[in-house]
Formats: sequence, C-alpha cells, structure tokens
Amino acid sequence: MMPVKPLWLALYLPSLPLEANAPLPSPSAVVERARVLIGDEAARRAGVEHGIGVAAARALAPDITLLARHPEREDGAMRTLACWAGSLAPRVSVTPDTLLLEIGSCLRLFGGLDKLREAAIGGLREQGFTFACAVAPTPLGAEWLARQGTDARCTDPASLHRLLDALPVDVLPEKAAMALSRFGVHTLAEVRRLPRAALGRRIGEAALHCIACAFGERPDPRPDFVFPERFVLPLPLPAAVENAGALLFAARRLVAALAGWLTARQAGVREFTLRLQHRLAETCLVVPFAELTADAVRFERVLRERLERTVLEAPVETLRLDVTQVEALPGRNRSLLDDAQAGQEAIGSLLERLSARLGEDRVYRVVPHADHRPERATQRLKSFDPAATCTLPALPRPLWLLDAPEPLPEVDGRPWRRGPLKLLAGPERIESGWWDSGENAGDNTGDIRRDYFIALSESASWLWIYRECRTPGGWFLHGYFS
Repeated sequence: MMPVKPLWLALYLPSLPLEANAPLPSPSAVVERARVLIGDEAARRAGVEHGIGVAAARALAPDITLLARHPEREDGAMRTLACWAGSLAPRVSVTPDTLLLEIGSCLRLFGGLDKLREAAIGGLREQGFTFACAVAPTPLGAEWLARQGTDARCTDPASLHRLLDALPVDVLPEKAAMALSRFGVHTLAEVRRLPRAALGRRIGEAALHCIACAFGERPDPRPDFVFPERFVLPLPLPAAVENAGALLFAARRLVAALAGWLTARQAGVREFTLRLQHRLAETCLVVPFAELTADAVRFERVLRERLERTVLEAPVETLRLDVTQVEALPGRNRSLLDDAQAGQEAIGSLLERLSARLGEDRVYRVVPHADHRPERATQRLKSFDPAATCTLPALPRPLWLLDAPEPLPEVDGRPWRRGPLKLLAGPERIESGWWDSGENAGDNTGDIRRDYFIALSESASWLWIYRECRTPGGWFLHGYFS
C-alpha cells in the first residue's frame, strides 16, 4: 500500500476577535488600545474602519456596541473549533487565528476533497464564523494561501510552488517583509531568485526557514491539538441574555464541539448537561437521548426544543456544557437493502423531540414485564428509563388486547362471535397471580386460571380467546391478532 501524501486544509478566521464574542447586536466593533480593531458589516457600512478612535466610531454609529478585545475568549473559541474539527480530521493543529487540518488520510471517508471541504465550510457558517480556506501539501503553504483569500485547492508540489510564488512578501514576518519592500522585492518568486546567503543576512534565517517550510523544502512538524480527557466547555456571553431561545446560537458552538470531540474519541453519549449560569445561581438542562449518539444534528435539534420552552429565572451570563458519562460507540455496517438501524435511529430521534417538546413525563414506551398474566405482561416506562430484561413467552401473543375481556356466548359447546369460532391452537394454560388475590389485585386480575386458544372467526380474523377455568366459567375474547 502506498503511503498517504499529506494534505492540509487551512481555515483562517479574519474576524475572530469580533466573532469569538457572538452573539452581538449589530452594529458592533472590537476595540483595542482605544482604537477600533474590527467591526461587523453594519459598522463598516456606517464608516467605522480599523484604526479609528472610539469617539469617532460613536459619532459615525451612535447605536454601536463597542467591546474590549478578549484574547482569552479568542483562545477559547479556537479550542472549541479544534474540538469541532475532530469530526473532520484525525490531526488538528491550532494557531492564534487559523485551524490546520491534515486531511490526506480521510478523503475517502468523506467522498473526496470537495465534499470534505464543503463539510468544513458548512460547519463554520452554522457557527457564525467568517473564514477563508485553502488546501495545500504543506501546513504553512495552506495557511499563507488562506490568509490571502486565494481559495486554493492544490494537491501537488508544482501547483503549490506556482501559487506561492505569486504571493506578496507580506506573508513573511513583518520585519522581513519591510526589508524586502525597501529592496523593491514584492513577491515570493522574486525573493527566491535572490542569493540565499546574502538574503539571510538581510532578512534573517527565520524568514528563509519559513519560505522553505511553505514550499516543502524543509520539514514543518506541527504540534497536534490535544483533545481534553473530559468534556467541560464554558462559553462566556458578551452580554447577559434574558430569553432562553436566544441562547441557541451560542449553544450551537458547544454541541458542535462536543460532536467533534466524541468523533475523535470514537465515543457517544446518552445525555449531556447544559448549565445556564446566572450571576447568583445556575439552571441545569439535562438533555437525554434514546440511544448512544455523537450526532451534532440530534444534539442541536433536541436542545432547541428544550431552550424554546425554558423560562429563565434570571439573565444568563455563561453557558457550560458538561458530559459526565461517555461510552465507546460501536461500529456500524452499512446495508445494501433496508437499513433497520437507520429506522431505529429515526424512532429514537422522534422520541427525543417529543420528550423535549411535551415533557418527559408525557412520553412513554411499552416494554415487556416479567408476568405471565396478559394484563400485566407489559409496563409503561419513560422514554429514556432503562427496562429490565425478561424472557418473552415462546407462544404468540396479540398486539391488541381489549381493555376488559369480552364475554362470548357458547352454542353447541363452541364459542360464538357473529358465527362459530374455529379453534386453531391451544389450550395454553395460564395459572398465576395467587399472591395478588384479594385487596392487592389493583386491576382485578389477581389469581387467574384460564385456557387460551387462537381462534378463527367467520370474517377470517384471528382472535385470542380463553375459557375461564373457575366457576362460573365461560368463554371470553381477550385480543386480536389481525
């Protein structure tokens, strides 16, 4: 087997100082050292540009929201995105404003470069980030191309060299770029034509090393992002939120990060806890799931239902997503025919949405119960409560039981219901429940002694009937097979 050639996807976030604080009202801008660092689209339309003072920004846009830069939030946003990227690539590296994903080993999993790239772009858009991306055989080459907004998709060294040669010297460290500009050198192609020894003395060996790494002439080992052992991810909000439904945008980043973290660990969860932290208290939303899952779509769908029906006791200042129990996610074989597992997942997803919308106490399921009496052979459980295992009867049972057995007349020694009934199978003696006799028989079943038969009616319906073995006896219809 031929070794997989490395290929890097760079996701550059030019508006990270602003978007790390989302959600923000519009217009908004981030301020650093009393100067505007970056503004949103509405602020730019009003004339608020990089470098202008705070007073000038307020004069141009009186209703603008100005926020001091928070490097800690930017770092937290990058770590959150790195967790999310675990669903796209096995290796993720992080710079202050760029995600680098080694995707050469997972192209077949996604069906090719274009589909993987679309998945990455779609995930960033859903989380509200502005980005530029590029693909290249070297991490630094991909990062430089992304920063220049080239949207490059080069997979071989020849095309990489051609694209990098056209880049301006501004991609180099600031001092080196300024020195080259004074020489009248404007592109990397012109830099590479200069004598290396003399150039190194003028701009420094570090700049030459960067060029060599970007062009693949020297190795460029990158430290991998280390996924945390336990998923506890806080997200401070830029302003207190008074409506729970408005928290979904911020929570979307948390559940996307959780899905990526679980994918990287090949694990799933049955529930997670979203903590809505107020100034003096905390509201906990426990979000359960019907089965083990790592699906971000299911996470968001159920969480949306819960948030839209949550009434906040106080404004929320911070979100925190906690996962206490993680289980290994079993592998799944695809089927060429009907996919029964997909159908089961669809049922589970429906139960999750109904429970979130109506309340867990109003959605239940019917499960087998270890009791021979038909009236007690099943029990109701909440959607996500575990059911005790029990041995099912070997003989057939109808899906439809009557609320109360229906007495049947007897004609010439045969049970009768709109005509004589033909006995197809039986008798099956069910004699049980002596311990529930008397006052303990809450549903009047108690001690029973019955002989059950499968009968065929004149209308070709299969019935489940029984003959009472105790005085005064008689025949009764108890359920329908069809």
